[in-house]
Amino acid sequence: MQNYNSKYKSDLKDRCFKFSLATMTLVDSLPQKRSAWVITDQLLRSAMSIGANLIEGGAASSRLEYKKFYEIALKSANETRYWLLLLRDSGLAAGKGTQTLIDEVSEIASMLAAGVMKLKSKNF
Repeated sequence: MQNYNSKYKSDLKDRCFKFSLATMTLVDSLPQKRSAWVITDQLLRSAMSIGANLIEGGAASSRLEYKKFYEIALKSANETRYWLLLLRDSGLAAGKGTQTLIDEVSEIASMLAAGVMKLKSKNF
């Protein structure tokens, strides 16, 4: 079981890293408009926060602290999904692979939510 958990955590961190890179690529392809700047600034911060919080959680000094980092990563994933939906529906990122990123961050959020629920069910 330990080996499975290690692989799951590694895969999730890897997916978050690749997701951050793909988000950077999307942002760099967007038009130079004020509305896009505002949205992409928030998008970049939230998207990169997901993986960063997982990495920080790995150095947590307690289970409670570890759970908090997972919760923050989940909140960042949900925020990221919002910004991507806004880009897609505003037409700023039409045809630029936005739906693929929305699908990926939705899957990441589901994985994080399952992890948070599992951590909350354990006694501290």
